[in-house]
Amino acid sequence: MALTAYGLTDVGRKRKHNEDAYLLDAERGLFVVADGMGGHAAGEVASRLTVESIQEFIAGTEDDHDNTWPFGYNNRYSVDGNRLSTAVERANEKVMRAVVNRPELKGMGTTVVAALFDEKRATLVHVGDSRAYLYRDAELRRLTDDHSWVQEQVNAGILSEEEARSHPLKNVVTRALGGGAHVAVDLIEIPVGDGDRFLLCSDGLTGMVSDEEITEALSSSRSLEQIVRGLIDLANERGGVDNITAITVEVRNGEAKKADTSREKTSVSLRAAKVDDEDLTPTDEIPVPVVEAAPETPPSGLPAKDEESSAPAGGEAEGAPGPEPKG
Repeated sequence: MALTAYGLTDVGRKRKHNEDAYLLDAERGLFVVADGMGGHAAGEVASRLTVESIQEFIAGTEDDHDNTWPFGYNNRYSVDGNRLSTAVERANEKVMRAVVNRPELKGMGTTVVAALFDEKRATLVHVGDSRAYLYRDAELRRLTDDHSWVQEQVNAGILSEEEARSHPLKNVVTRALGGGAHVAVDLIEIPVGDGDRFLLCSDGLTGMVSDEEITEALSSSRSLEQIVRGLIDLANERGGVDNITAITVEVRNGEAKKADTSREKTSVSLRAAKVDDEDLTPTDEIPVPVVEAAPETPPSGLPAKDEESSAPAGGEAEGAPGPEPKG
């Protein structure tokens, strides 16, 4: 089994700087999209710190699983599931710690969606409203349930999907890295097969492009690069009101093609699945958790992705997110 991937981020048409971050780690089959919030360049600090922290933890636990479960080991999931969920929780700690060290970054946060592949399965985690999709057998499936106020209203039958897309509170997220000392991570593990196409993206894409249009793109015979660029171009044509980031991953039987030397595109043979005595992952996929219904008015203090701050983008820093706007 082999995979090929392509990823790209774009500032969009309205923002002054890009607070999204993404990762293509072909060697480990690790792919991450993070969508920062907070303005004043804090959002880009949170997203970058999250992506770097997840990669660091996954790289450091490839062969040694001892003493890597500071938040406990969940027997329902595989070793990789525990590694990836722990990596996100560790990233949350780093984001929170950065805010303590840099008070000017208070209020920053980030969403995250990440996938870790081996020969048999894909392990996906997410926090916030960045999404993962799977296109398989001519059908598109959304693998994640947005942690947002409007999604909770949709789940409760209060709003329709169409109403949620244009609702004035559509940017209020109910979960994000940097919102507290601990973060609840949703996780799903699914078997992979020949021809599967995965899409990881920020809401800068899904807020402008419909699921039907995503289906049309992923079902085409175009290259992954053409698919990603086409989706981002379409989001920009619709107004590009937010930063836009997308990664496509395609699974194929056989050896990986020769890796592209560009930063955005890469191919790699999938590593063998690690087997552990405590690896009790069910062979069937685990359903995505459904968020409990929320009250009709959003609680105060939730992170919202609003208009970008007028303050100029700052330099690099290491920061931590909190409940504030996404810029």
